[in-house]
Amino acid sequence: MTIALITHPASLDHDTGPGHPERIERLRAVLDAIDAADIADLVRVEAPRASAEQLAMVHTRGHVEALLAIEIAQGEHGALDGDTIVSSGSVEAALRAAGAVIRAVDMVIEGEADAAFAAVRPPGHHAEPDRAMGFCLFNNVAIAARHAQQRHGLARVAVADFDVHHGNGTQAAFWDDPSLFFASSHQSPLYPGSGERHERGAANTIANAPLAPGSGSREFRQAWSRDLLPAIDAFAPDLLLISAGFDAHASDPLAQMRLQAEDYAWLTGELRAVADRHCDGRIVSTLEGGYDLAALAESVVAHLRALDRPAH
Repeated sequence: MTIALITHPASLDHDTGPGHPERIERLRAVLDAIDAADIADLVRVEAPRASAEQLAMVHTRGHVEALLAIEIAQGEHGALDGDTIVSSGSVEAALRAAGAVIRAVDMVIEGEADAAFAAVRPPGHHAEPDRAMGFCLFNNVAIAARHAQQRHGLARVAVADFDVHHGNGTQAAFWDDPSLFFASSHQSPLYPGSGERHERGAANTIANAPLAPGSGSREFRQAWSRDLLPAIDAFAPDLLLISAGFDAHASDPLAQMRLQAEDYAWLTGELRAVADRHCDGRIVSTLEGGYDLAALAESVVAHLRALDRPAH
């Protein structure tokens, strides 16, 4: 099957400064590992820029205009909050990151690829409709979901998020809309402090599975098998999007979960099966977190290999 790998050199110009975990080297490690893995039928595509109108499908005009107006001198940094650092290349990188997932949706729906992975930064799932936060400027996956509905007329879109941090921004963007489904496993307690089981959304289309620090493969697989995968199945989406964060890995420095690359491969295979049942196999993944370079690289390759496997 054909897997589209969508990225852009601008992602490497988003400089978060010394010591920041969401650093340029993350994407370099991912792209180097993909090159070394020599995954068959991988088609490389350059990410376009998202337009202001596309960003405004999820974000307020004020938020979009404020970020697009950012001007930072070469070599200097600005802080949108305590965690979210921007440089002269950050806005372009963020536009290409959102554009990558939009392009991925187009390719999968229009039959140019069987699946797609957006290898981009900054990540997106913490960005709320009216603010940047948690390393994220625009909510790439939520924008892609809205694009699938508005450009392609899909009725129902689901997002599966296995980043170790709860995707509060995606949840906020989806909260009131019965046509959008959000399923998340994440460590709790942990930043950003949201994602409790009782957070179900106005139309019961939010499913959260908080996991205790120290949770490993058994707890992770049980949460998805028992709760989250059946919930996505019941929703029966027309397109499945993945917020692919790999920071629940045992080696990651920002959390205390104990997953291995094999766990990501397992869940990716299960999500592919859901897409095969409901979406004609249409599945799009975008990079979120993952801060140990070796673990991130290994996990991304495992994720892509599982996307590339024949359907269940």
